[in-house]
Amino acid sequence: MSRTFNLGIFIPPLVLSLIGIILIYSATYYSAAPSEHGLYSRQIMWLLVGLALCLAIYYVPLRVHEVLSFAYYGVILILLGLLLVTSGETAERWFRLGPFSFQPSEFAKLAVAIALARYLAFRKLDYERFSWVFVMLIIIGIPAGLVLVQPDLGSSLVFFALFFGVLIWTGMPLNRILLMITPLISMLAAIHWFSWGIFFLLLLVLILISRLTVVQGFFFFILNLGFGMITPLLWNKLHGYQKMRIIIFLDPGQDPRGAGYQIIQSKIAIGAGGIFGQGFLKGSQTKLNFLPEQHTDFIFSALSEQFGLIGGIIVVGLFGWLFYKGFSTAYRARNAFYSYIACGLMSVLVFQVLLNIGMTMGLMPVTGLPLPFLSYGGSSLLFFWAAIGFLMAINRDWQEY
Repeated sequence: MSRTFNLGIFIPPLVLSLIGIILIYSATYYSAAPSEHGLYSRQIMWLLVGLALCLAIYYVPLRVHEVLSFAYYGVILILLGLLLVTSGETAERWFRLGPFSFQPSEFAKLAVAIALARYLAFRKLDYERFSWVFVMLIIIGIPAGLVLVQPDLGSSLVFFALFFGVLIWTGMPLNRILLMITPLISMLAAIHWFSWGIFFLLLLVLILISRLTVVQGFFFFILNLGFGMITPLLWNKLHGYQKMRIIIFLDPGQDPRGAGYQIIQSKIAIGAGGIFGQGFLKGSQTKLNFLPEQHTDFIFSALSEQFGLIGGIIVVGLFGWLFYKGFSTAYRARNAFYSYIACGLMSVLVFQVLLNIGMTMGLMPVTGLPLPFLSYGGSSLLFFWAAIGFLMAINRDWQEY
């Protein structure tokens, strides 16, 4: 068994992490808060810990993770539950450990990806039945629900991106995958009775095309009816800032000095960068702190303002290469457990990259999800470097059955 690193997987995230440290330094250089001036040095520390974690995972046999897969899942559920208990009425997303904090939801993504891979690898997948899909939803849904009540809507959505990424990877026919997402479409269509009626006509056509049994067809019809009817209830359950994020996504101009401020300033920063950017530490939006959360959620905006379209293309290109290497690893892995892990982790990475960059351009709603490897945050950086460790180990052992 070769122990040679695959540099094609290792180098892109390393370069992205180093770019992230430079951007964190520039984004906090002119900050009025003295506590932010040292964030780049803390990110360097987290990068070193992340590299150590990556190496540790790389050298631990993958069979060990296979044996411990459901133990990982159980531990993370305990941590998420404990976080809710200890935080009480003041919802928290982190465990505070002195000067450091630990966010269980980041590592829940890893534990769920491993548990889901372990479940699917040892199941005969009958595409005519949906029972195994509902077990997948349970595995995903429990941690997603615990994260949602923190409340952390953005991170909870990541679990469902993982679910659909792995579901597609199983080879399930597209029409049946579409059936699985119809409840979400029903909720959106239920905003107006006319759009909801058109949706149900299309749903009936999809049910007929999918050749479901009468029981299955009736189940999906009732399921979509129920999801559409609870749309007003779910909307009222959303926190005020979550409602405003959706409204502002549709029209940032409704509250240009409030909830829409971030998106408007982000677009200004990206546009101001032009082709080559304004230069390191010279971006006006970044320098004058007009852009909120410029070292975390909106770090891509800080990148674009200082290094322009060229800088953005370089970062997107590095991500694109990593996507290619990750899914190539998942595709050629002969062991189903390995393949599903790689696919699940890559689904999380792709979803967060597309959502974060889309958010900075106003193409996606603001969710608070960090940009992998670039945004400031120890837990996020450790999770993604752990994912790289798994990808490299799977790439090394791809011939194993």
